[in-house]
Amino acid sequence: MYYEIRHYQTQPGRREEWVRYMEEVIIPFQTAQGMNVTASFIDDQDEDGYVWMRRFEDESDSDALYAAVYQHNRWKNEIGPIVNSLLIPEKTVVTRVSPTPASPLR
Repeated sequence: MYYEIRHYQTQPGRREEWVRYMEEVIIPFQTAQGMNVTASFIDDQDEDGYVWMRRFEDESDSDALYAAVYQHNRWKNEIGPIVNSLLIPEKTVVTRVSPTPASPLR
C-alpha cells in the first residue's frame, strides 16, 4: 500500500475556485470511479498552492484507477480541460510515499 501526494500550483489568484472545483467535481468524480482520496489541503505558505493525497493498494490498483479516471470520457471532455485552465501543469509535483510500520496511515 502506498500514497500519492500531489502538489499543485493554481493559476495566480484562482486557488479558491480550484478548491471549490476539487470538492464539488473532481473528488466526487474520482471517488465514484473507485479512487481513494485521503486528504485535501491548501498550502498555508503559498497563496496559490494546493496539496492532496490518494491511496493505492498496489501498482495494479493504481493502473486500474488511473485508467478508470483519466480514460473516462467525462475526464477527457469536461474535467481535464478545466483542470488545465485552473492549474499550472508544469509545476505539478507528485511524490509516492509508503507509511512506516507505526504510521496511523497503515
